[in-house]
Amino acid sequence: MTEERKMKIVIAPDSFKESLTAREAAEAIHRGWSRVFPEAEYALIPMADGGEGTVQSLIDATGGRKIEKRVTGPLGNLVPGFFGMLGDGKTAVIEMAAAAGLEYLAEDERNPLITTTFGVGELIRAALNQGARHIILGLGGSATNDAGAGMAEALGFRFLDDQGRTLPRGGAALADLAAIDCTDADPRLAETRFDLASDVTNPLTGPNGASAVFGPQKGAAPEQVASLDQALAQFASVVYRDLGINVVKIPGAGAAGGLGAGAICFLNGKIRPGVDLVIGETALEEKMRDAALVITGEGKIDGQTIYGKTPIGVARCAKKFDIPVIALAGYTAEDADRVLTHGIDAVFSVVPGAIPRQKALNDAATNIERTAENLARLWRIAGTPQLP
Repeated sequence: MTEERKMKIVIAPDSFKESLTAREAAEAIHRGWSRVFPEAEYALIPMADGGEGTVQSLIDATGGRKIEKRVTGPLGNLVPGFFGMLGDGKTAVIEMAAAAGLEYLAEDERNPLITTTFGVGELIRAALNQGARHIILGLGGSATNDAGAGMAEALGFRFLDDQGRTLPRGGAALADLAAIDCTDADPRLAETRFDLASDVTNPLTGPNGASAVFGPQKGAAPEQVASLDQALAQFASVVYRDLGINVVKIPGAGAAGGLGAGAICFLNGKIRPGVDLVIGETALEEKMRDAALVITGEGKIDGQTIYGKTPIGVARCAKKFDIPVIALAGYTAEDADRVLTHGIDAVFSVVPGAIPRQKALNDAATNIERTAENLARLWRIAGTPQLP
């Protein structure tokens, strides 16, 4: 058997935002590399880190399906939500932004005083109806600051004022929270495991909390930030009294406008790094065990990539087996070399010189394919190392 037949290449990129899904990026890398090594064995594993694109990546990687469902958007209007059922038929993956994301709001519509996560709860209920008993919930891109109260309301919880009246939806209303009624909570929640995909470690309240750090980008003025923070503190106080959970100090409770806190309290969710969840669901580590090379990448690689982004998670797996890792990116920042001390052996931009941004996005597949082919030629010149 020739060396080319022996060589296994694992291709595990994230999406290239605004241009290619993770599956499309992996296929482009494969096309380029296989021109030089047509007899090699290839494993294409679309990846994600829990944010936008996670549903599609896990569907593609596991042979699952995407389910579309109109749900309540952040301002109460219907929006075209979706979730994924993975190939095992028991695991669902939901991006909270698919129901309550900033993408649904124009700049002048952003108002975390009134935006709600109710639609997230509707997606969870739809996933339960499909038979899911393991749900991965991505906490990112939210337009909300309601601590997941809207989500919980859609699942049967009631949030009451001191007169026993149901509170309006939105973050500001939590200032009047007096009691939480769990009587009609969906009983299937207790039978379901919830993993919360998030790399955010912010607490629920305080100067590093959900309102102070993320509120302004959701439209909150300085005085509104203060009132939202007080509302979340009231929420935490009632949760502690009624449910016995001290959510204030839990790292990550402030993710997605406090949805982290709500998912911990009402779903018994566990926060985990998003890329770790995706690695587990795709069995990436097992698939790369006998590989000669791993190729990863995403749209942008910079100094922040080392903080839980997909290429670093992939590289961390590869280094368990001492496998070299190449990363491709649409854009590499000046500080991109920071990734070279975190498991990535080489990083390359796929963009051929100074070109307009839109052209770079439009030509992403061609650029990735060409770069992969040239790297394969270099790999052949260097001697195409034998399998470990």
